[in-house]
Amino acid sequence: MFAGLYSGRRILLTGHTGFKGSWLSLWLQKLQASVLGLSLPPEEGASHFALLRLNLQSKYADIGDFQSLRDIVCSFQPELIFHLAAQSLVRKSYHQALQTIRSNVLGTANLLEAARHCESLRGIVVVSSDKCYANQEKTEGYREEEPLGGYDPYSASKACAEILTGSWRDSFFNLADYGQKHRVLVASARSGNVIGGGDWAEDRIVPDLMRSAISKQALNLRCPRAVRPWQHVLEALSGYLLLGQKMLAGDKLAAQAWNFGPSEKACVSVEEIARTLQRHWPEITYTCEADPSAPHETGLLRLNCQKARKLLHWRPVWSSAESFRRCAQWYRDFYEEKRLRSEEDLTEYCQQAEQKGLAWSQ
Repeated sequence: MFAGLYSGRRILLTGHTGFKGSWLSLWLQKLQASVLGLSLPPEEGASHFALLRLNLQSKYADIGDFQSLRDIVCSFQPELIFHLAAQSLVRKSYHQALQTIRSNVLGTANLLEAARHCESLRGIVVVSSDKCYANQEKTEGYREEEPLGGYDPYSASKACAEILTGSWRDSFFNLADYGQKHRVLVASARSGNVIGGGDWAEDRIVPDLMRSAISKQALNLRCPRAVRPWQHVLEALSGYLLLGQKMLAGDKLAAQAWNFGPSEKACVSVEEIARTLQRHWPEITYTCEADPSAPHETGLLRLNCQKARKLLHWRPVWSSAESFRRCAQWYRDFYEEKRLRSEEDLTEYCQQAEQKGLAWSQ
């Protein structure tokens, strides 16, 4: 996979104990990369990363502390950085606005600046969000060149992180100077709403629904008509890893912003995803009662991913129906059989990508 370019490579992964980070840690271990994970100490409660019991080095530090971050980067001398560390919840950002800005904006700036002092580095993939766009509630998917913005502190922080990423790329890692003054390619990756096993975050529709099944208490859907670009977590990660592959190969095409999202059919409402998951796990129950006191959340959000499809030859492996089915099955197996199917899902995902002839699967 990925032309074998990850084997033995030193990879720094920030946010490795989070939902996406734990799955990416698993995949990088499968690719035989030498990984250093960097995150805050894990919070109490269920942890996908802890359940995986991976054999990789971890350091716990605050990316808001520039000197500590720089020391870690310079000591490890990574060849590639995947920056996933973030405060990732919209509703939490209303209550912890400054903490969100510190983590998502200052943390990203600190990482980019620390990277300037790392001689071994060849690429940085800054993981962003579909919520970085100035949302107009339009039916068409957002393209990479459209205006950035954000109503809530989380969305605004991701727009700021995108602007900073572009600034550091233009100012310090300019493509015109690549191979002469520096050897670092910088990209940002904007993915849709990821789902999959191992997510236990508060105020996310899938883990909230799974908790309703276990507690046998109906979940009230705050925004049942809100439409999002749902995709399995492995779809987004395949895009990140594809960018990393191109960076390690010295392909300057990678050094820009990219959308990684699902097909149009996967952009469905919150109520529809709840109904679909309920078919796979009947114990899930929910209600739809509006909460007039709830903070603002985007109603309609879609991504246009034609650039990644055309230039990177990236596309989803699983349909929305398959993604929802596997998501529900992961939690059913975990709660009813005490079985962790993460490695099985990853193996089958990679096998199906190869069967479909996706370039990265070779």
